[in-house]
Amino acid sequence: MFQLKLSMQLENPCLPVELERAMVSFLKASLQKESQELYEKLFRPGEAVLKSYCFSYYLPQAVFEKEVIRLGVPEFTVFFSDADIEELLCFYNGFLKMKFMKYPLHGNSMCLTYVSILPLKSIREDTVIIKMLSPLLVREHDRERNKDRYCLFDEAGFSDTLKENTRYFVKQMGYGFSVENFSIKPLKAKKVVVPAFGKLVDGNLGVYQLTGAPGLLNLLLSAGLGSRRSEGHGKFQVIL
Repeated sequence: MFQLKLSMQLENPCLPVELERAMVSFLKASLQKESQELYEKLFRPGEAVLKSYCFSYYLPQAVFEKEVIRLGVPEFTVFFSDADIEELLCFYNGFLKMKFMKYPLHGNSMCLTYVSILPLKSIREDTVIIKMLSPLLVREHDRERNKDRYCLFDEAGFSDTLKENTRYFVKQMGYGFSVENFSIKPLKAKKVVVPAFGKLVDGNLGVYQLTGAPGLLNLLLSAGLGSRRSEGHGKFQVIL
């Protein structure tokens, strides 16, 4: 198991608040350079395709303002992982082809300068302590009204709703893991409000206890937790 570390250089030390739009656009451009077939499979016009990857950022000395994120230096880092190893290799090759190319960024530009491979240590226990690297979005869907609501860590149904999110992901992707013993318990959690393609939604950061079969936990370590993972949410690291 491994993940990719992308070092990004900026023309100016600021980023758009809706950074997920820019990164999804960058991912699409990268994948198109390597595999048009995989690009068309993952990004079908007008269709929400479930994906097995997630990513997070390291934003040095970040100050969040209304419309921009100001950084202390003109650079930031992206950590990208994918439960599908062949898909991950396609993205890796696509990223290599994007190196040193200026990519537009709302009046600014970013440039991928370095791609490195980092190991992800396999989980061998059924209970681990994790820290969210990007906000965890736990979506509860109201079928009658066709509306989504995002649960917070201090709500009674938080763990059960995340379990259903996980069950849906595992079933739709055909992984075959059982989620019966899956649960999450907040230890030192906090609420965040995050942009999600034009909407502000409730998310969760902090430290949690995660329980489940090791195979399932390893899948989630690469694919991410919760909803909208492929838009920069749900990536975590194991701290204990």
